[in-house]
Amino acid sequence: MSKPTLLILAAGMASRYGSLKQIDAFGPHGETIIDYSIYDAIKAGFGKVVFIIREEFLEKMQGVFDEKLRGKIDVDYAFQSYDLTPFGIDRLIERAKPWGTAHAVMSAKDKVNEPFCVINADDFYGTDSFVKMANFLTTDVADDKMALMGFQVGNTMSDYGYVSRGVCEVDADGHMASVTERTNIYYVNDDQGAKKIVYEEDGVQHDLDPETRVSMNFWGFTPKIFTVAESMFSEFVEKNADNPKSEFFIPSVPDYMVKHGMADFRVIPTSSKWFGVTYKEDKAIVQESISKLVAEGAYPEKLF
Repeated sequence: MSKPTLLILAAGMASRYGSLKQIDAFGPHGETIIDYSIYDAIKAGFGKVVFIIREEFLEKMQGVFDEKLRGKIDVDYAFQSYDLTPFGIDRLIERAKPWGTAHAVMSAKDKVNEPFCVINADDFYGTDSFVKMANFLTTDVADDKMALMGFQVGNTMSDYGYVSRGVCEVDADGHMASVTERTNIYYVNDDQGAKKIVYEEDGVQHDLDPETRVSMNFWGFTPKIFTVAESMFSEFVEKNADNPKSEFFIPSVPDYMVKHGMADFRVIPTSSKWFGVTYKEDKAIVQESISKLVAEGAYPEKLF
C-alpha cells in the first residue's frame, strides 16, 4: 500500500486570532505549528503533504515550507475558492468566506489518490496521534472503514473563549454512532464556583462531560469521501444559498455515511492534550508548551 498523505486545512482567515496564524512562529527557531505536525507525520510514515489554502496565500506558504521540506516529504497545494463549478454547481453565490471545512477537503480531490489524513493548520496534536493514524491508514483503512482521532473534550479547551468541536457518540465497540459539530463550547462556573464545560444551542446551555470524545478535524479517509461529500454539497448549497454564514463542516459527511450504512468510523482514542491557537492570547501558552516538549526531548530544538 502507498504511503498515506497528510492534508492540512490552512485556508482560514483567522478572524478571532487577528493575523495569519498558519505561518506564525511558535517554536524556538520560528517553527510554525504546521512544522511540528509535518515532523510527526514524516516520522510516522506519511509520504506527501497537501496544503489547502487560498490562492493568494501561495507565495507566502511556499516561502515558508517548500525549501525546508525538499527531499523530506512531497509537497503540493490545493486552492479553496468561491468557484463552485469544479463541484458541478454552475451558479455564482456572493459570500464573505468559502463554504467550510468539508468544502476545503473537496478542493483537494484532484491532488489525492491514496488514503489520507486531514488536520487543521493551527492545532498541535502530538506524536501519538500521527503514529496511530498512520498505522490505521496503512493496515486497516478501506472505503467502508475509516477513522477519526478521538480527543477528550476536556483536553481541547481554550481559556479565552468558545471553541468548535465535533462531539462524538461512540458505541461499545469504539465506533462512531454519530458526530455533531458544536460551534459554541466553553467554560462556565457551576454553583460551587468550579469550572465546567458546556455547549450552547439555540441560546440554551448543555453540560458536556470532560471525557466526551470529540473530533479535532483529525480524520482518516479514502478518496471515496470526495464523492460522498460532493453529492451532499450540491444539496447543501441549494438549501443555504441565501445564508452567507452557513458552512459545510467535515463531521456532516462521516455522520451521513454512518447513518446510511456506507462506512464504519473507528474512534481512535488518544489521551494527548491538544493545544492550539484560536485567540491571540493562546499564543503564549502554545509557545510555552512547545518549549517544554523541546526541553523534555520530545522534539529537537530545530526541526528541519
